[in-house]
Amino acid sequence: MPSPSDLAAPPPAGTPVPPAIARLAGHDPVELVWRNAAGGLTARIDRAGGAVYAKWNPAGSGESLAEEALRLGWLAGRLPAPLVLESRSERGGELLVTAAIDAASVVSAAGLRDPGAGAAALGEGLRRLHALAVEACPFAAPDWTRGAGAPEDPVVCHGDPCAPNTLIADGAFAGLVDMARLGVGERWSDLAVASWSLHWNGLGDGEPAFWRAYGSAPDAQRIAAWRARWDAPGADAV
Repeated sequence: MPSPSDLAAPPPAGTPVPPAIARLAGHDPVELVWRNAAGGLTARIDRAGGAVYAKWNPAGSGESLAEEALRLGWLAGRLPAPLVLESRSERGGELLVTAAIDAASVVSAAGLRDPGAGAAALGEGLRRLHALAVEACPFAAPDWTRGAGAPEDPVVCHGDPCAPNTLIADGAFAGLVDMARLGVGERWSDLAVASWSLHWNGLGDGEPAFWRAYGSAPDAQRIAAWRARWDAPGADAV
């Protein structure tokens, strides 16, 4: 799989807006804000009644926005996450529209100014997600999160817990995004990758705050093992 720094990033200047998002926006202002490793794009549309985010994934990308919509529906009322407004197949791909959360990614300027606060928000978000009842979750996390057999310490995992997928507002946790891989998996798969992602996203100085907010001490052996699984060829995390 690609190196961590290549997994996802804001799209380069001049990236064209996918036609499905342009049709959805009409005359409302559109800003492309993110591109994933599968070629999918996320845009903010500023509507008079409130901003929305539109995600577009091309056919054959290996990403399923329909699966993300199902998981966001399950999360509603359980944990702060985007509210699904629309999910449909479009010409050559899929479109998912969600209501905007009044917050910013922990890798935005707001989060990077205070690595400790950004890292703590990531830790709190995972702590709250992992506290959800496993028996109530109808989804399985990606294969790489579950080890060789049943998870030793099963929790409701994010499945792609990198720092950009946590939102922060006023210095505190405000929500989780990019939930297409949510499901039951091994606790340390999330913790190993989330803590690692702090370093490749410019928040490495805040890692101690991550562990304090989560309420656990780092386990070097487990962290190394799960990072190796994440980084192995064929792993299906993005």
